[in-house]
Amino acid sequence: MGQEIFTNIPSKVGEILIDVRNGKIGLPDLQRPFVWPDSKVRELLDSMMKGYPIGYIMLWSSPEDYGNASHIGTNGKIYAQPEELVIDGQQRLTALLAALYGTTVKDKNYKERRIRISFNPLTKEFAVWSVTYENNPEWITQISDVFEADRDHAVSKFRKSFIHACNEGRAKKGLKLLSDDEENRIEESIKELLDLSIYALPTLKISARASEEDVADIFVRVNSGGQNLTEKNFIETLLAVYDNEIHDKVNAFCAASRIPREGTAYNPILKVDPVHVIRAAVGLGFQRARLSFAYKLLRGKDLKTGEFSKEIQAENLGIFRDALDKVLDLNNWHAAMNLFVDAGYRNSSLISSKNAVAFIYVLYLMGKYRYKVPALELNRIIKRWIFVSTITGFYTGSVESDAAAQYADLRDIHSAEEFVQYLDRAIETRFTEDYFTHTLPDELNSSSPQSPAWYGYIAAFHVLGYPMLFSTTPLIHYFGPGASGTKNAIDKHHIFPKHYLETLGITAERDRNQIANFTYLDYATNIDISDAPPAEYVARYRKKLGEEGYALACRQNALPENFESMDYFEFLEKRRVLMAEIVRRAFDKLSQ
Repeated sequence: MGQEIFTNIPSKVGEILIDVRNGKIGLPDLQRPFVWPDSKVRELLDSMMKGYPIGYIMLWSSPEDYGNASHIGTNGKIYAQPEELVIDGQQRLTALLAALYGTTVKDKNYKERRIRISFNPLTKEFAVWSVTYENNPEWITQISDVFEADRDHAVSKFRKSFIHACNEGRAKKGLKLLSDDEENRIEESIKELLDLSIYALPTLKISARASEEDVADIFVRVNSGGQNLTEKNFIETLLAVYDNEIHDKVNAFCAASRIPREGTAYNPILKVDPVHVIRAAVGLGFQRARLSFAYKLLRGKDLKTGEFSKEIQAENLGIFRDALDKVLDLNNWHAAMNLFVDAGYRNSSLISSKNAVAFIYVLYLMGKYRYKVPALELNRIIKRWIFVSTITGFYTGSVESDAAAQYADLRDIHSAEEFVQYLDRAIETRFTEDYFTHTLPDELNSSSPQSPAWYGYIAAFHVLGYPMLFSTTPLIHYFGPGASGTKNAIDKHHIFPKHYLETLGITAERDRNQIANFTYLDYATNIDISDAPPAEYVARYRKKLGEEGYALACRQNALPENFESMDYFEFLEKRRVLMAEIVRRAFDKLSQ
C-alpha cells in the first residue's frame, strides 16, 4: 500500500465554520454560484438534527511556497491567506454558513441572496422560509437568528421572547397557552438546534507535500453529495486562491453573459462558464488546450523544463492576466460571437459542442493579436472555419486533443498569410468533394435530433436566408432572441407525417424520425398540414404557389420535385443529397 498523503482529524461543524469565517480555511464556493436548492439545505439540517451522517470534509494544507495566495472574499479576515483549502464539501459548508450565520450566497447570475431556513421548536421541523412561517409565531423565522443570539449571549432572552410571542398568538385565536411541557420542549429544541455547531464532521486533510496533480486527481475522483467534482472546479478553487481579483473578473464576465442587456457579455451563443474563460486565456497566452495545464501554469511550472519556481509563477500569472484582458474585452467577445451568427449558428440550440466556442474564440484572438490578420480577412476565414468545424464535429470528439494538435501546428506559423493558409488547408481537408457527395449524406442518415449534420443544414439555411417551406419568412428570423413566446412560433414537422407512414406499414421510430423527413413550418402551416398525406397537402400549396413558386420552394428546402408521390425511402435518399447541396451552397456564399 502506498504512503498515505492525508490525515483524519476530528472536527466539529462550528469549528470549521469559524475557520472559514476568519480566513484560516479557504472556501471558494462563497465566490461562485450556489447550486443547491434551499430544500436541500433544509434536508441537510434535518439529517443533522436526527443524527444522520452527512459525509466528510476534505481539506488541502496550503504549501509554504504559495506566496501569492490571498484570502477568499473581500471582507477583512484574521488570516491574510488560508492555511487550508476545501477540496470536497464546499457546497455543504456554504449551505451551513448561509443557514446558521446568515452569510449571503450567489445565485446563477452571481447576484447575492440569502438562504432562510425556518424551524418549529415544538415539532423539531425545518422548512424553507415562506410568508406562512413568517406569520406563524410558533415558527422561528430563520435559524440564523438563534445562532446570532447565542453569539451575543442572549439565547435566554430570545427563548423568552419566542415563548411570549407563541402565547400571544394562541390567545388571539382563543387557544390554550403553552403548557409547561411545551415550554420545556421549546427550550430543549433550541438547545439541540444550537448543538448542531458541535455536530461531528469527519475531516480529511491532504498533506502540503501533495502536488497539484495529486490533489486534482483526488478532487475529480471524490463525490460530493452526489455531484461529481471536476477538474475545472479544482482550477477555479486554485484561481480564487492565487489571484482573487482575476477570479472575480472571470465570474463577473460569466454573470454578465446571462443578462440580456447592452454593455455586457450577453450573447445568444453561449452561457459562459468560468471554464470557457480559463480555456481561452490559457489557449491564447500559452497555446495550450488541456485544462491540466492551467493549474500547472498557476503553480509556476516551466512547461519546457518541468521545474517550479516563484519567478515562473509570477511570469505565468502575468501572461495569464494579459491574455485574460483580451479574452474579456467586450469588443473582441462580441465580434467573435457575431461571426457565429454570420456563419448561421444563430443561437445556442445549434451548437453541439460548447467548448468549440472557446477554442474558436482563441483562434480569432490569435489571428488578431499574434498574427495581425487584417480584420476583413480574419472575419472571413474564422466564419468559414466555424461553419466547417461545427458541422464536421471537429471539436466534439477528443476535443482537447484536437485543439492541442491545432495549437501545436500554429507554433510554426509566423505571419498573417501563413495563419490564413493554415486554416484554408484545414478547411479544404474536411470539405472535400467526397464529403458533400458521400460523407454528409451518410451523416444525414440519422434520427438523432442533436446531429451536427442537422444543425449544419439549419445553419446553411440561415446563411442563405431561405424561407421556410410554404412561407415567405426566412427561417433565421425565428432563431433570434425573443422570437417565440409560450407557444413556439415554428415547429419541426414530418414531411411524411408519422400517422401517414404508419398506414403504409412504416412503424419504426428510427425510420419515421429520419433527419431528412423534417422541415420547419410556421405554426399555422403546421396545423393546416397536420397528418395529411404529402400528395394531399402539397396539392393545396402547389396550387397557391404556382409551378414556378413550387419549384423554388423545393429547391430552397432540399426537396426533390414531385416528392409527394415518391416512395418514402427513395425520398429520404434523394433529399439527403439535396440537403448536402444546401450546405455546399451556403459554404460557397461564406467563401465569397
